[in-house]
Amino acid sequence: MSEQKMIYRSRVSDPNSFARTGTLSLNGIEIPTPVFMPVGTRGAIKSLDSDDIDELGYELILGNTYHLYLRPGTEVLEKFGGLKNFVSYKKALLTDSGGFQVFSLNSLVKFKKEGVEFRSHIDGSPHFFTPEKVIDIQRAIGSDIMMVLDDCPPGDGTVARIKDALDRTHRWAEEAVNYWAKDKRNQFLFGIFQGGTNLDLRLESLDKIRSLPFSGIAIGGLSVGEPRPDFIRTMEGISSYTDRTRPLYLMGVGTVPDILEGVRNGVDMFDCVLPTRNARNGQVFTSQGKVNLRNEKWKFRDEPMDPECECKVCKRYSIGYIRHLHHVKELSAFSLSTYHNLHFMKKFMKELRHSIEVGNFSEFFVKWKNLYETPEISR
Repeated sequence: MSEQKMIYRSRVSDPNSFARTGTLSLNGIEIPTPVFMPVGTRGAIKSLDSDDIDELGYELILGNTYHLYLRPGTEVLEKFGGLKNFVSYKKALLTDSGGFQVFSLNSLVKFKKEGVEFRSHIDGSPHFFTPEKVIDIQRAIGSDIMMVLDDCPPGDGTVARIKDALDRTHRWAEEAVNYWAKDKRNQFLFGIFQGGTNLDLRLESLDKIRSLPFSGIAIGGLSVGEPRPDFIRTMEGISSYTDRTRPLYLMGVGTVPDILEGVRNGVDMFDCVLPTRNARNGQVFTSQGKVNLRNEKWKFRDEPMDPECECKVCKRYSIGYIRHLHHVKELSAFSLSTYHNLHFMKKFMKELRHSIEVGNFSEFFVKWKNLYETPEISR
């Protein structure tokens, strides 16, 4: 368990919930938690470059094993000495296993005992992922945190389908951790537990993954279409059973309300495409709530998108101008809105951590939940 304790140090716990602050130590990079990770699926956070990410202060971002395996491929990544060198990013990197993309992007998926057979969504070419192969791919990528291959059932999956997923996920987890343990290469491996919204199966899966010597543990298969009350019920049901000596990662979740629920129930790490995807679709996050930049009411407004924001976009440009860029489909609309949203997320997580440190997380929770459960602000 020495490796597991080395990667994460807990700092302050909230007495009224499972919320806590801590530090992730990834090969000399110290990352305060709870942390939000922007998603760079194919080796880039859409519309931004590595200078932008450095300027924003992100020290942990996410890449996708499935997409990077298909393009540019492991030969290219090995030639460049890993993804960090390829994209000129020197901080920490987490890669998911690609399993979710295999299941979500392909209609012709065949489960085998050894792994999963699928066809590329690009050209239809056949491929086969095993627990060992996805680790080899992530070794070529050079990520600091690697995820195991798992089976993520759909949100409306039957009990039989979820039990099948647990059987595969647990078997593959054992194979992956044994393979990784032979050659760790300064890379940490996280296990994933499944179970849908069935609490008994969730706890069964958590118990199994907890028993294996992973560096961290991830919650998979939530926010995949289940009703929000079921998401909250499941998070509350598992919170007292998670391993507090290891970091807890809620995969693919990153709205403000869901981050608040996750942190309240002990989650340390989040990732999501929504801040960047929504920015490209004209929605930005502000200190007053969500803003739809394509709304006609912003046409003549000369104030910033967020009067309380100190990002370079809000310091320089009016909301009327950013609305115009989206209206005429200028490419700079994507980069400016994305930069702002990621600046917002960075500041939001810093303020969230501070609220835990000073003992007012409950008030912080209520304030931001109320702001972001409203469809859009009105000024």
